[in-house]
Amino acid sequence: MRKHVRLLAALWAVVLVAAACGSDDGGEPGDTGTSASEGPAVIDAIGETEGELNLIAWVGYTEDGTTEGYESYDWVTPFEDATGCQTSVKYADSSDEMFNLMTQQAGSYDGVSASGDSSNRLIASGAVSAIDPALFPDFASVIEPLQPETGTNNSHYVVDGTVYGTPYMYGPNFLMYNTEEVKPAPTSWDVVFETELNGKPNPYSGSITAYDFPIYIADAALYLQTHQPDLGITDPYELTEEQLNAAVELLKGQSTMIDKYWAAYTTEIDGFVDGSMVAGTAWPVNLSYAEIDAPVAPAEPTEGMTGWADTWMLSSEAPHPNCMLEWMKWAMTPDVQAEVADYYGAAGSNVDSCPVLEKRLDKAYGKGSAELVNTVRYGYCGDAAFLDSLALWKTPVTDCGDDRGAVCEDYSVWSQKWTEIRGS
Repeated sequence: MRKHVRLLAALWAVVLVAAACGSDDGGEPGDTGTSASEGPAVIDAIGETEGELNLIAWVGYTEDGTTEGYESYDWVTPFEDATGCQTSVKYADSSDEMFNLMTQQAGSYDGVSASGDSSNRLIASGAVSAIDPALFPDFASVIEPLQPETGTNNSHYVVDGTVYGTPYMYGPNFLMYNTEEVKPAPTSWDVVFETELNGKPNPYSGSITAYDFPIYIADAALYLQTHQPDLGITDPYELTEEQLNAAVELLKGQSTMIDKYWAAYTTEIDGFVDGSMVAGTAWPVNLSYAEIDAPVAPAEPTEGMTGWADTWMLSSEAPHPNCMLEWMKWAMTPDVQAEVADYYGAAGSNVDSCPVLEKRLDKAYGKGSAELVNTVRYGYCGDAAFLDSLALWKTPVTDCGDDRGAVCEDYSVWSQKWTEIRGS
């Protein structure tokens, strides 16, 4: 919200091998005792905490009251007091960085707040453990699309019925635009993808921005799903060579209109504030900060939106597994998720967090602020239909997930194509 200042910085084939922490009579996390041939071992108990917790997280996901000017935001210290788990955090700027830290420095971290474009890779690599949802009472209140057994939008953390984490926050990748420069208000992604609009050169060329990671290819594929139906795209993450190449060509054209790509969201905020950017894909947190100093607004294009749902995942080589499991339980509670949503700008996966968030907003920002919960800024908190409408990030793999078989391009190819698009 407006009281905040800009303080937040900046598979390849799925192989179900998840090394779970062992159990013993001393209270260590347990497992189902299944053999490797029967599937991954599943953590089904929480033992005595070890007194320490080392996390990898997105900035803004683990506030402990030490950020100057925002001392009231603290959901880490109460956790430490309740569990004795003294917490340290390594902040990462991208999903790729999180994946590399979890796999290349295995044993150094207990868990990660993984987005869908890294969570599937972490599962496939065996870097995270399967967990029994019964350990976490708040699973009962998780929004329906993310439910482990019946969810319709949960493939980023549930694989073949096996659960690999606890849902945290989610949000859309919407279109942010300068209300004084982009007129009329856009209703389509065409303002950022097409080099010509209405038969004339795109008037916003040179002032467009885009997310600087391979997963952004899915945004182009989602646009083509509507505008080039002959391509037969049914899922923007399950692309054949032909479909992927079509998205790449669209993005190469877009690259000629880009002012600057953004990886750290402060880059986009700065661009909208200084006027060098007037339209581009954005997260809710970007909007909250940019609107302090710039005339910006969100748009929900008719072609739909991609999005992200983040999951706390337990490292299969966690040095402090019990503290991590307790953190996962803590992070699912409505009060914690409402506080994170208020601070960061997102929707909590626990629907019981939505009324708590409404009360927080009205109290902190004045009567009527609770209405923001029912906007794209907060992911229409608790709205299952809206969440289901989002094409949530997930890792592209060769298996198309349908009768086409293993003819889709995986994330390694997407990464190569992104290098071609960026020209470096």
